[in-house]
Formats: sequence, C-alpha cells, structure tokens
Amino acid sequence: MNIQELIKHRLEELGHEQRDLAAAAQVTESYISQLLTGKKALPAPNRSDIYERIEVFLRLSAGELAKLAELQRREELKRKIEESPRPLFQEIRELILRKCKSEKAKQLSLIFEKESFGEMERLITQKLLDVAKEEWKNENWLRVVAQLNHKSFEEMRVIVLEFLDTDVFNLSVQNFVYFLAPLIESWDIDLVTFGMKIVLAPELGRERMKQFEFVEKEPEPATDEEPGLREFLQDISLSGDITQEELASLKRLRFKDKRPSALYYYRELQNLRDPLHFQAKGSS
Repeated sequence: MNIQELIKHRLEELGHEQRDLAAAAQVTESYISQLLTGKKALPAPNRSDIYERIEVFLRLSAGELAKLAELQRREELKRKIEESPRPLFQEIRELILRKCKSEKAKQLSLIFEKESFGEMERLITQKLLDVAKEEWKNENWLRVVAQLNHKSFEEMRVIVLEFLDTDVFNLSVQNFVYFLAPLIESWDIDLVTFGMKIVLAPELGRERMKQFEFVEKEPEPATDEEPGLREFLQDISLSGDITQEELASLKRLRFKDKRPSALYYYRELQNLRDPLHFQAKGSS
C-alpha cells in the first residue's frame, strides 16, 4: 500500500474528510487533494512536519508515513535520474543575474550563453537555492511574506513544501519571486576560486553574509562511517554497482552539523558519474 492509499483508507476508517486533514496539517484542502491523487509530489520527510501532523490526526505509528514517503521518493528519483537535465528558463537566468554585481553579471551572462545550463550556472543556482531553503525555516518570515503576497499562512506553507522539494532543474519563476528574490539581496562569485558571497535581506534579522569556498583539500583522517553511507551501501538497489574508486570518494565526504541520508549518497554517486561535472586531464 502506498502513502496515498494508506491516508485515504484511514480517512475512511475514521470518518474524516480531506478538509479535516488539511486543517490538521496546516495546509490547504486543494493541496491535500492533489497530494492524494498524485498531482503533487510527496514532500521530503526531513524538510517538513506534515507527516507528523497527519500521523497524529490519523492515529498512525510515528514515522510510518515518513518511511513510505522516502521509499516512494527514492523510486521517483531513480526514474528521473535517467532523464537529461533541462536548462533554466531564460527569465529565471535573468532574475538570478540581476542579483549579481553588474560587471560580474556581464561576464557570467557570456559564460552561461556558451553552454545550456553548464557547470558554472548550475553551481551558482544550486548554492543560491541551498541558502534560500535553509533560511525558510523561519516561520515569522513566512507569515510576513504570505501577507506581502496576499496569501494565507496555509497557502504559503503549501508553496514552501513544493519549493523545498524542487531542484536546480525544476526551479520555477514562482520559486524565485516568492523565495530567492525576497531572501537574497545580492551575490558575487570569484571566477578563479569559485568562492561565493551571498548577502541576505536585512529583514531576516540574522547573519547577513553567507560565504562559501571551493578549494581542494587533502583527505582528512578516517572517522566513523556515516549512518547514511552505511544504509546506502546496504541497499543494493542504490549501491549495487558502485566501484571501489567511487566508494572511496563518498567516504571522503565530511559533514559538521548535518547527517546525510542514503538518498544523498545515491545522488552524489550520480554526480560522480555525470561527465558534465568533470573535465579530462589536460583539457582546458
């Protein structure tokens, strides 16, 4: 039984309507309807409290829906991973460049035009997206933006759920207008080191400067194996064809405050295999 069937079954058993479930989950009834018919993608369990709220309302075991959602999302990812990446809409590219310093924006525009959604554009877009997703944990800010856009808090929660689950290949104009535009005041990148500086909107009331460096470092001494890596290796459907070289690369990844999931390692493995991410030795 998939997650949609389970929720429908429990609603019927308990005599509840979809509008009751929407109220308990603090989302719109329309979103619940589309979620149950498969028109909306399942949100990531680690980025939302929606599954916990639904479990309480439907009297399900804690974590039951999250496990089902993770399995279904994993299957969907494996299907999508075979599809060719699509470039950003021209409008989104222009909006992103508008936040960059004018002189640098001209240079980057020329670089972007040379290759349809090439490495540089993907790197910049991904980092801006990561920062925006991290900052959207602020519920007070969510209420302010909901008011500015004439949306209810529940409607904005739905939009956030979809935004948190998007990636650089599916970023929409709405994502930019609602999230990246109000959160990110400006950004800049060093075209030699690829270090990025991102300045956040002052309304956030927190640290305004985010800085990221991309430099080569020697491998750190071996530490305890990440639980997510162990789970990834145990799941043959995800890691069955991994090579020793690929495994060594995944083991060298280090994290300070986050615990990556098995799905994260699966995505990293696909990144290692994507020829778009690397150049042959000696090439320029």
